[in-house]
Amino acid sequence: MLSEIHPKLPMRNKSITRDFYLNKLNFQEFGNDDYDSYLMVQKDDIEIHFFEFKELDPKENYGQVYIRTDNIDEWYQLALKNRVSIPTAGHLIIKPWQQKEFALLDPDNNLLTFGQAL
Repeated sequence: MLSEIHPKLPMRNKSITRDFYLNKLNFQEFGNDDYDSYLMVQKDDIEIHFFEFKELDPKENYGQVYIRTDNIDEWYQLALKNRVSIPTAGHLIIKPWQQKEFALLDPDNNLLTFGQAL
């Protein structure tokens, strides 16, 4: 039986990544230990982990996570309010597969797509 998944995404700078997720998306740091090259954040029932990759070229990063939510409009408004980078095709829309979705980019160009079933 599988019970949880915690994606691991690359980050170039831990303090920038921490600031983005804690102050722009209202996540909390998770864990009792602070490792120089690793970061864990959580919000509600999800965790996202980050590993240091200083040589990462954001233009060549294809890290992606799909996050299901039941309050997509609030998440979208939070992203707009905090001026988070939303790709041109990432604004809130109803998809043909009956999901309301939007996507944003973190400082390392990791794509977070938020979706809510209609």
